[in-house]
Amino acid sequence: MNSPPSCSSALTHSTSSSNTDTPPSPSAAVCRALLLIQSDDLSLKIEAAKEIRRLTKTSQRCRRQLADAVKPLVCMLRVGDDDSVENESALLALLNLAVKDEKNKISIVEAGALESIISFLQSQNSILQEYATASLLTLSASTINKPVISACGAIPLLVEILRNGITQAKVDAVMALSNLSTHSDNLEIILKTNPIPSIVSLLKTCKKSSKTAEKCCALIESLVGFHEGRTALTSEEGGILAVVEVLENGSLQSREHAVGALLTLCQSDRFKYREPILREGVIPGLLELTVQGTPKSQSKSQTLLRLLRDTPYPRSELQPDTLENIVCNIISQIDGDEQSGKAKKMLAEMVQVSMEQSLRQLQQRALVCTPTPK
Repeated sequence: MNSPPSCSSALTHSTSSSNTDTPPSPSAAVCRALLLIQSDDLSLKIEAAKEIRRLTKTSQRCRRQLADAVKPLVCMLRVGDDDSVENESALLALLNLAVKDEKNKISIVEAGALESIISFLQSQNSILQEYATASLLTLSASTINKPVISACGAIPLLVEILRNGITQAKVDAVMALSNLSTHSDNLEIILKTNPIPSIVSLLKTCKKSSKTAEKCCALIESLVGFHEGRTALTSEEGGILAVVEVLENGSLQSREHAVGALLTLCQSDRFKYREPILREGVIPGLLELTVQGTPKSQSKSQTLLRLLRDTPYPRSELQPDTLENIVCNIISQIDGDEQSGKAKKMLAEMVQVSMEQSLRQLQQRALVCTPTPK
């Protein structure tokens, strides 16, 4: 494989090439930034960092071509105090270099950036704290980085930002925690920081169809797999209701996490959690998911409906274990005309949709079976 052209040649040649096997030459701007970032003059380094941030904002090619800037940028993080412009400039440049670039994510951590970034999480400068949280969100998307970030003590600090940070920092913190939670060893570390009250608080205020709600519900679904997580969610005022609201109004992925969380609760102790879940008006949302959810959501919703009725087992041969009979059984036990009426309406709509789907399938089969004229 041909090696990439050097920056010196790129300054005198066109950045395009007719040879498709030759990587595109770095532009003059890329080469200048790489030269300046190596300078001993701090003002030139800051200028280079700002230029690297600009070049990598939307260009994947530039992120690759500027990979050699990682080490000098990490060195810049160790200079100055919380209010220093070099810290902010270097951090934003590294953040852009890491976006959608797995190699840069790993090399930034290997270059020793985490020590500085984690110290910024404790900064009194809320802007620097926000940028540091965003950086950890991006770096934690790498599977290789997840255990390293955790080992550096980032998780308790991210939870603290989730409690007390500015709005955007809270959003980035919950997303970073969601990324880190997919590494098995990290989940128990997150649980020990008692994050659920803060996650529920953010879930209550964010748009239920947002990515933030999806990550909140993903975390809750994972955490309620533990006794401490279930206790925290049900002890938090409006905790179950917040999950039910996402189940009704969230994105398809959010609703899948929400129903998964509620199912985990009910499966762990049906008699303990059945009433609290029913009390928050979960039935209409579950009925809708049985028809319109993802395949996982549909299956989980039907299982949860069976657990929510008076008994999870078929009553008799005279009352078949159909979804309609299960829901009717639940509705008959619900207090409140409004909730019961809404559930009955949803059930009627569900049956109608099911009948229409069955009719379409019959029509399609009829067309397949009808012989074509000769």
